[in-house]
Amino acid sequence: MPERLSHVDMVNMQEAGKVAFAVLKELKKIIKPGIVTRDIELYFEDKLLACPGMTAAFKGFSGYPASVCVSINEEIIHGIPSSKIIEEGDLVSVDLGIKYKGLFVDSAYTYIVSKASRLAKKLTKVTLAALQKGIKEARVGAKIGDIGFAIQRFVQREGFSVIRKFVGHGIGRQLHLPPEVPNFGQKGEGEELYEGMVIAIEPMVSAGSFEVDVMSDGWTAKTKDNSLSAHFEHTVAITKKGPWILTQ
Repeated sequence: MPERLSHVDMVNMQEAGKVAFAVLKELKKIIKPGIVTRDIELYFEDKLLACPGMTAAFKGFSGYPASVCVSINEEIIHGIPSSKIIEEGDLVSVDLGIKYKGLFVDSAYTYIVSKASRLAKKLTKVTLAALQKGIKEARVGAKIGDIGFAIQRFVQREGFSVIRKFVGHGIGRQLHLPPEVPNFGQKGEGEELYEGMVIAIEPMVSAGSFEVDVMSDGWTAKTKDNSLSAHFEHTVAITKKGPWILTQ
């Protein structure tokens, strides 16, 4: 069970969360056809240099070799930045984390590059809406299963699949803490949410099957059927007043 964080802790997390949000917002202007995925990592690292005390949370985590994850089209998560060129019509999912004052935040966004297919546009719209529906369930006294149920029901009604191999998680003084926060489940099941808990809610959605393969680099996860995938994430504090999104 993660520790119960104080209001001061959450305010510090929000400071890092504001930077994460600003970076993800600014990337909308930067992610264009012709750039390479490594350019996204360099941009993030440059932004952190201007933020005293903030560092990239992913670099070295469980051996991960980069400071940000960039996953394209059928890639779901954990894509390693490289010389891979982003092309018109791509879906680009960027996942990043920041450590500040011994606390962590985690956030992700999927970008449509220039002219994309109708399917790509619907997939990103549905995945973002699923995140919002999951966040609404993040209340004191609710259960982890309430979040997953809300996300899964909405996604499947729209004709898509939630990825099951990877899930959200508790977060705070470590990047990954219990409990797991799946994007599927049943109402009333799982751990009860309490005031002071902070969780990362992150629907990962496939236009096809939920089955996953991990690529030869040992990190990048892709849909088994090569269908498009989208990923959105916020770090959310559980408070008496309702969910407090720390990464916006």
